Formats: sequence, C-alpha cells, structure tokens
Amino acid sequence: MATIKRFEDLEIWQISRQLCKEVCKLAERNEFSRDLKLKMQIKGSSGSVVDNIAEGFEREGNAEFKQALYISKGSAGETRSQLYRAFDQEMISEEELKNLKERYIALSVKLKISSNT
Repeated sequence: MATIKRFEDLEIWQISRQLCKEVCKLAERNEFSRDLKLKMQIKGSSGSVVDNIAEGFEREGNAEFKQALYISKGSAGETRSQLYRAFDQEMISEEELKNLKERYIALSVKLKISSNT
C-alpha cells in the first residue's frame, strides 16, 4: 500500500471537500437569507470537516491526526443537524436532506475507521 504524502490524496478529504462545496452552494440560496446565522453556521461546520482533516494530516503526528479526525467527525454531525434545521425551515427539500444526510453519515463512518487505523 502506498504512503499518502499529501492530504489532497486522502479519500476522506476529497469526499468532505465535495460535500462542503454542495452545502455552501445550498446555503447561497435566497431561502437562507431568512436565517443568516444558520447560513454561516452550516458553511462553517462543513468547512471545518475539510479543514481539520488537512490540518491534522499536516501536523505529521499520528495522535494529532486521529484527534483532528474526531473533530472532523463532530463537525460532520453538526452539519447534519444544521441540515435538519434548514429542512425544518423549508430552506432545502426532503430529497436534499436525505441525500446529504446519508453522505455525511457515510463520511462519519470513514472518519471513524480512519481514526482507528
């Protein structure tokens, strides 16, 4: 198995980056203008997932990387909760909620597995 030398090569980083892009695009809709705090929170938490993976990897220590993955997993859960809030306020559709929720759950599983290796 090849050693990964850059965080950009990590599958968990690539997935979280794509999810963040999609969440940020949703948050730019006019519907989110009704709750600017939620808009900023959901963009921030989805970005935190991506950024903590990168930061932890760059620290070049196994313990630090594992801790960063736990933080990323927490941010993924926070983003899921905010997606429910956006759905409850009719800012996103049920289909969008389901799709993103399932993908964030799958990412959380990958983060947990990665932190245990």
